[in-house]
Amino acid sequence: MLKAVLTAFYFLTLTGIALFGIHRCCILYLYFRNRHKVSLPQGRFDVLPRVTIQLPIYNEMYVVSRLIEAVTRIDYPKHLLQIQVLDDSTDETVRIASSLCEAKRRDGFDISHMHRSNRDGYKAGALREGLKRAIGDFIAIFDADFIPSPDVVRKTVDYFTDPTVGMVQVRWGHLNRAHSALTRIQSIFLDGHFIIHHTARYRSGLFFNFNGTAGIWRKHCIEEAGGWQDDTLTEDMDLSYRAQLKGWKFVYLPDVVSPAELPVEMDAFKTQQHRWAKGAIQTGIKVLPALWKSRFSLLVKLESTFCLLNNVGFVLAIVFFLLLLPAMLMDLRLGPYQSVWFDLPLFIVTTSSFWFFYFFAQREGNCYWKPTFYSLIFLTCVGVGLSLNNASAVMEALSAPKGGVFLRTPKLNIRGTGTVWKTKRYQGFQNRLLPILEFVFGIYFFLLAILAIHKGYYCSVPFLVMFQIGFFYVSGLSLFQRRSRPIALSLSQA
Repeated sequence: MLKAVLTAFYFLTLTGIALFGIHRCCILYLYFRNRHKVSLPQGRFDVLPRVTIQLPIYNEMYVVSRLIEAVTRIDYPKHLLQIQVLDDSTDETVRIASSLCEAKRRDGFDISHMHRSNRDGYKAGALREGLKRAIGDFIAIFDADFIPSPDVVRKTVDYFTDPTVGMVQVRWGHLNRAHSALTRIQSIFLDGHFIIHHTARYRSGLFFNFNGTAGIWRKHCIEEAGGWQDDTLTEDMDLSYRAQLKGWKFVYLPDVVSPAELPVEMDAFKTQQHRWAKGAIQTGIKVLPALWKSRFSLLVKLESTFCLLNNVGFVLAIVFFLLLLPAMLMDLRLGPYQSVWFDLPLFIVTTSSFWFFYFFAQREGNCYWKPTFYSLIFLTCVGVGLSLNNASAVMEALSAPKGGVFLRTPKLNIRGTGTVWKTKRYQGFQNRLLPILEFVFGIYFFLLAILAIHKGYYCSVPFLVMFQIGFFYVSGLSLFQRRSRPIALSLSQA
């Protein structure tokens, strides 16, 4: 009886993981089917509209000057541009930002430094307060780690000549892609999202979301959709779905790139991934009931569901990993050809869709695609290594579907290679237990590989080795980087 239950659970879990792989295949199909569609604005503004640029920051002393300087170089008439520095900082950032804003005002810019003494609502709260004083018809948002190009407003604002367009998103670039193996892996992950996923969804008429930065909103769209709300950790995704449910159209411009800094520390990367995963699940719980009751097509509903619940795949992965030991010990099989006709096809769908997705993202992005071919195995390892981190975020969201502490990603102004990050004051949130659990999983897969060899499951060994490398890497890098710092300040954690 136990064997039958475990067998059923094993194959249901593997099937669930494979469904997310099939979803990636569908996205790739939609991308190539619509790859040649070109987005053009409906018209041109005869008289340029007012634009408010919002810069939400929190303890950003290393990058706030860079950000403000970049924004004041934007090619748009000064008298039509309002800049809001939405500052929730508690350190020297307040003085730096205030001083620079004062200097820019003397240069003729309409720029204000809006400092809050509390972080009520976190980023959503800051954007909400700024919106009350925004005079622009359109709201551009850039996080502290971005360097917007001078032509970004000129290239996007004319799309709002279509009165049904509520938001225009541009693609994220990477300032420090070549800094380390970790930043290169992050850039590949993000390129998959921005080059393939966003493009496929937009050009297929599906929902897609604003990514919190490097985009411009119609102010009326924000207000009609209910404004910035802080009951999820991804206020950007939440507002996006609420706005599209109201009938607003979104535009995505993959050829307009806004470069940003990638986290150089594993803890910072995990913090970012944890927040995104938890917030996506919270948003799904919040908006999916309304979406499934709406008039939108079944394809929109299904794709949005997969997108918002995508991180459930990490929970399924952890369950699958834990079932591998009893599967080997009890020899869970449907029949003599079960591995060939069931296990192997499902596993191939999952892994091959992952590899093809990110390979084509690099090829279509016209950069780094040859190195990516050799990085796909390591990409898989890191993806597996993150599964505990992201699975815990999903479980937190299910147990607490509203709110939570917004643990932001520290920005350190890291451009080239080297270890200058060690002397920076900001760190990502340090979960003391997580690296230990990841290390235990690494040992677990090491022992499973030995067991697989002993029982003759030789096809499983390469994957088990990849899994152990993934867990050892994310655990080891977290612990190594923590010990490498000469100081241990945690000003940026919350």
